[in-house]
Amino acid sequence: MTDQKKPPDVEVRLPTTGPLARLSHAVDRLAVWLAQHWLALFNALVAVFVGLPFLAPVLMHVGAAGPARVIYAIYAPTCHQLPERSFFLFGPRGVYTELELETQGEIPAGLNIFQRQALRFIGTPETGYKVAICERDTAIYGAILVSGLLFGVLRTPLARRRARLPKMPLWMYVLVLLPAAVDGGSQLVGLRESTWLLRLITGGLFGAGTVWLAYPYVQEAMADVLKTSAPNPEKQTPPNWTKTAP
Repeated sequence: MTDQKKPPDVEVRLPTTGPLARLSHAVDRLAVWLAQHWLALFNALVAVFVGLPFLAPVLMHVGAAGPARVIYAIYAPTCHQLPERSFFLFGPRGVYTELELETQGEIPAGLNIFQRQALRFIGTPETGYKVAICERDTAIYGAILVSGLLFGVLRTPLARRRARLPKMPLWMYVLVLLPAAVDGGSQLVGLRESTWLLRLITGGLFGAGTVWLAYPYVQEAMADVLKTSAPNPEKQTPPNWTKTAP
């Protein structure tokens, strides 16, 4: 057998000046910033997402129907927005049943669930105006926001003590999902009609469980980014750092 020669080493020199170097440094700085502030960013995005549906009835109440309808339209793909399963603001009641809305003449009687969804009833001055997401979604996203803020409060003292963040086991998360699945599923197939309180409780469990399942892993991943990106004073990279590829 003939001896195979080892291929020569290829030297790859990373750029230290010019547009590529500036782009590389900018990407690194962005990665570090995201790793440091990911929780604040997540919480801010969730706060906006759960806040806009409450802005819609406020805008309707003050006469800004155009912007309000834009919000209702934006959230329509994310939620059924059924009036009998949504909260109302600026009216005599915060919630209505399907029968109550039919009796008051606000929606036609005898519509099935798909027809009521297609109706897109958002409210009137007499009933108040509907929040742009249903009661269960309000609870889910509200619980994600509250749990995210609580996660931030607990994260700092645990980091000082070098303690690990508690992680929800997957089996426990499945148990947390069961109430929402049973409540929503039995309602979906017409076996029963849920209540606003049950929707809040089951949705809240779902949202909170999602945070405590996912956020500890996100935090660990971001901590690894900071470790690999932090400068090491004992081992400084030379200006013309090179990397040898086999």
